[in-house]
Amino acid sequence: MKSFLIALAPVLLLSLQPDDSRSRVVSSRPPFAAADDDLKPTLTQEKVEAYVTKIFSGYHYRKFTMNDSLSSKMYDNYLNDIDRAKLYFLSSDVQYFEKYRTQLDEALSNGDLAAAYDIYNTFRKRYRERSDYITKFLASPKFDFTVDETFNTDREKAAWAKNTEELDELWRKLLKNEALELKLSGKADSSVVTLLRDRYKNRERNLGRFRSEQVFQMYMNAFCEVLDPHTRYFSPADSDKFKQDMYQALEGIGAVLREDGNYIKVVEVVPGGPAFKDKRLKKDDKIIGVAQGEEGKFEDIVGWYVDDAVKKIKGTKGTTVRLQVLAGDALANDPPKEIKLVREKVNLQTSRAKKEIVTINQNKHDYKIGIINIPSFYRDFEGAGKRDKDFASTTRDVQKIIDSLKAENVEGIVIDLRNNGGGSLTEAISLTGLFIPKGPVVQVRESTGDTEVQTDPDPSVSYDGPVAVLINRFSASASEIFAAAIQDYKRGIILGEQTYGKGTVQTMVDLNQWIKDSDKLGQINITVAKFYRINGSSTQRKGVSPDIEFPSAFSAEEYGESSQPTALPWDQIATARFDLSKALNEKQVVKLKEKYQQRLKSEAELKTFSDELDLFRKARENTTVSLQETKRKKEREEAEKKRAALKKLETEDEGDEDETTTTVKVPEKKKKDIYMNETNRILADYIALIKAPSVAKR
Repeated sequence: MKSFLIALAPVLLLSLQPDDSRSRVVSSRPPFAAADDDLKPTLTQEKVEAYVTKIFSGYHYRKFTMNDSLSSKMYDNYLNDIDRAKLYFLSSDVQYFEKYRTQLDEALSNGDLAAAYDIYNTFRKRYRERSDYITKFLASPKFDFTVDETFNTDREKAAWAKNTEELDELWRKLLKNEALELKLSGKADSSVVTLLRDRYKNRERNLGRFRSEQVFQMYMNAFCEVLDPHTRYFSPADSDKFKQDMYQALEGIGAVLREDGNYIKVVEVVPGGPAFKDKRLKKDDKIIGVAQGEEGKFEDIVGWYVDDAVKKIKGTKGTTVRLQVLAGDALANDPPKEIKLVREKVNLQTSRAKKEIVTINQNKHDYKIGIINIPSFYRDFEGAGKRDKDFASTTRDVQKIIDSLKAENVEGIVIDLRNNGGGSLTEAISLTGLFIPKGPVVQVRESTGDTEVQTDPDPSVSYDGPVAVLINRFSASASEIFAAAIQDYKRGIILGEQTYGKGTVQTMVDLNQWIKDSDKLGQINITVAKFYRINGSSTQRKGVSPDIEFPSAFSAEEYGESSQPTALPWDQIATARFDLSKALNEKQVVKLKEKYQQRLKSEAELKTFSDELDLFRKARENTTVSLQETKRKKEREEAEKKRAALKKLETEDEGDEDETTTTVKVPEKKKKDIYMNETNRILADYIALIKAPSVAKR
């Protein structure tokens, strides 16, 4: 984004200072009197608040107005970030805070943080009240698991408690639910209460470690969330940690973690790491316990800071760590699963593109199909800059694979982009170029309105045969650009699920590089551009819709960009000039859909798979659990049956994990991969349609 980087000049910000004559947020008597240990803002934070607001107003892709509507959304975000489950504040507290609802826009511009700290300090006092209640309750708990009562685990839409008595009753049920969960997980009655006491003592210690810097970061990110889900402010400490961990992130189990309420959540599974190769740990899973070695006892990490959790999960290369994990798509009654991993440094070589050749019999004919799995769009920019002969590149690796597949006389190629979260835009463009003559691949529109068409300049085509691209809900960014281009050129058939829908571009700005100040100011990640397909449609929110859609366990409302309320909208710009391929036409797509629909209705395995996914989706909608032990056991058994039924249909190869990009290998045995199997069958149908005219002429 050259124009952005040039425009964001330090001189524009040097004159921006908070105005000492500004009107400040004035509050009446708060629910609690001020205390000596209340957290307070610093003068530096007040400056940063005004600076960042100015930067966002001038350079964020979304053009917005500082008004009451923005203030109201920010207020809701902040309250939600502090007490998402409505477990601490009383309705009277929230009524008191309402006076801030329309004042935060002026406060942002003026460097005024009174509201932010008033709300948070009230939360701290309510938290301590809850801690006192929990301590007393657990001193002599009365958990009667024969009483027929229920608890709703989803509290986001619940009402605030009217009084302390109502909050006490809510916490009684919450603690009973956690105790029953521990008991059904095999914990002895004597250890259940001890575990709960330790869990909440640890949470209280964590609250005591919370500093002004963290409050400010949370408040600023409540503002960022109004603009879009990917714009963030990082405090100086988090900014430093981000820089230090740039290389360390590729050590340990190979997962990026963050706090999500009281849980440690998996944000990303790094390609090439132990978790990636194991395939059981997924994005959005929650880690609730950690054990060392083969026999070590599990340590409950619910309520921990992510830094403390990472210290337990990371370790010496070659050592074993065991994790207790709640699946991101878990049913309300799903028990945690145990995942054992051997720590190691992430080997990027194992995350590179791989191939496989399969033979499928369709309509009494054998079809030889090549499958190329691409876990990410990787590129060694340093090696490329030095012109290293063998620098890592998705396109270079896939080129070699294509050459070997052609030598093996495959009749079609599948590009598997499932769970590929993206990577290098350069690689997405050049990879597309292997399948099309030169032409546009993606359009990038900046916040200024300027649009740049990114083009593959190479007229050569590495593979001109039948192509299928397999995508799912977690194919994102660069994956979407590649799949969209193949679809727009009519170069191949797109199969699977609707993709994630992240069509925005961010850039990191170190505030100290732009604002001359002796104190550390942190950094921001700001959205500055959007991606558009060559047909003019944005990939934002909508992602790429497959030509033939497979049954899915995920909906757009639950996962993906469109599940984020403040995600930038979908829109369109002018179509780029490009020549359609003659590889695929609409009549062929219609026929392929018809054949697939016939199998979906007539073949037991496909029909069972679709039905099981429907049942699983409906089961996830129920967030209420029984607190009666006998009923809860039955609920858990039913939940495990539903997951087990799907597990039979999940994907896992039994072939050689170390298969290289240059060795042909046909696994002798494979577990079921219904998505890939059906992709191969559709590609076989596609090959048959292409061959049909020539066969008819003979």
